[in-house]
Amino acid sequence: MAWFYQRIKQHTLKYIIMTYYIETTIETDFDSAVEKVKEELKKEGFGVLSEIDIHEKLKEKLDVDFKKYKILGACNPPKAFEALKAEDHIGLMLPCNVVVQESSHSNKINVSAIDPVASMMAVNNAAIEPIAHEIRDKLTHVIRQL
Repeated sequence: MAWFYQRIKQHTLKYIIMTYYIETTIETDFDSAVEKVKEELKKEGFGVLSEIDIHEKLKEKLDVDFKKYKILGACNPPKAFEALKAEDHIGLMLPCNVVVQESSHSNKINVSAIDPVASMMAVNNAAIEPIAHEIRDKLTHVIRQL
């Protein structure tokens, strides 16, 4: 957390306030969007460790209809290993979630990824900061390629 407070001293408030995700909207069908996201993640060195179909789970558990919504648990193994060596409890913040969801506009899909820099602000370990920035750059590239 010390690096965060140093940044407050160095920058104006407008640079401190940030969202916790990176996002885009694409025009395609849902299944094609999920496949495209997986392809782009792979190009940046990520594997998808988990895939949670929220639409399906809410129907199964609550018998409610919800829009198509998937959470992909993306992991970049070399960077995850670096983070795990630097911080014992960092596994609580892994993997990086990427959400693919139907938009309220027909044939548009929203894709968002966690901003690891924002999520890692809670970790009081300066060694994590450069790793988080590198992963944010990779996830931003994924989102831009969609």
